[in-house]
Order: sequence, then structure tokens, then C-alpha cells
Amino acid sequence: MSAPLLTIRVERAFGPAVEGEAVVSAEGFSPRYDLDRWTGLITKPGHRLEGTSIKDKVCFFPTAKGGIAAGWAFHDIKAKGISPMAYVFGVTNPVMVQGAVLAGVPITEGWSEDPQRVLKTGDWVRVDPGRKVVELLRRAP
Repeated sequence: MSAPLLTIRVERAFGPAVEGEAVVSAEGFSPRYDLDRWTGLITKPGHRLEGTSIKDKVCFFPTAKGGIAAGWAFHDIKAKGISPMAYVFGVTNPVMVQGAVLAGVPITEGWSEDPQRVLKTGDWVRVDPGRKVVELLRRAP
């Protein structure tokens, strides 16, 4: 395993370690209202990531949006095979955490450095909930 180019510490985390391509958002995320739950594309009109797929990505969002229905949506998209590799939130809520745990998708909350400042979509990252870190492994071309 090569040394990371950058390490972001997270405050809370659950799930296995995963690696994947980052999708970095300046906007919050709701799996119910921002996402087409059949394709895995962000389809909310005007969302800065409109048209972007979250399938098999490591998704960075400053906040979680949504309530009770958002939690089951994580399980729904996992069952359909269009789930991200991990959710990395600045701030989330218990419903979203419960949904990610039920779906078996790693989730983190809180960060030592804002990913929007140090990462970009396309970078390759590792999320290691056991160590409470997100590591930049290589920059996007």
C-alpha cells in the first residue's frame, strides 16, 4: 500500500475500508429527492452534480438532506446495484447513518479538512472507517 498524498481525519465512521473514485459536492444530498433511484444519477434540476452518477463512487457531501424516507433509500439503491462505495458527510443525521448501516455502505461524518478545498471529483481515495481517515491515493488526470 503506497503512502497517501493527503489524509483527512473523520470524527465518526462505520463500515469496511473501501477505495474508489471521488465525487465531491458543494451541496447536500438526499437519496430521495436528488437521485434517480433507478439509474444512480443525480437528477435534481439545478444541483451542481446534475447528471453525475454516484454508482461505485466515494461521495463527499457537506450535509445530509432528508428524513425518515432517506434512510430506506440507501438500502433501495444498494439492492439495485447503484450505490456508492461510501458516503463521506460533513454533517449527517441518525436516519442516514441507520440507512447506510442497514445497506452495508461505509459512512463517515465530520472532517478535519473540507474535501472541497483539497479534493476534486475523479481523485482516487480510500475511506478507512476503522482508522477514521479518508486518504487521497492519486489525483485525477
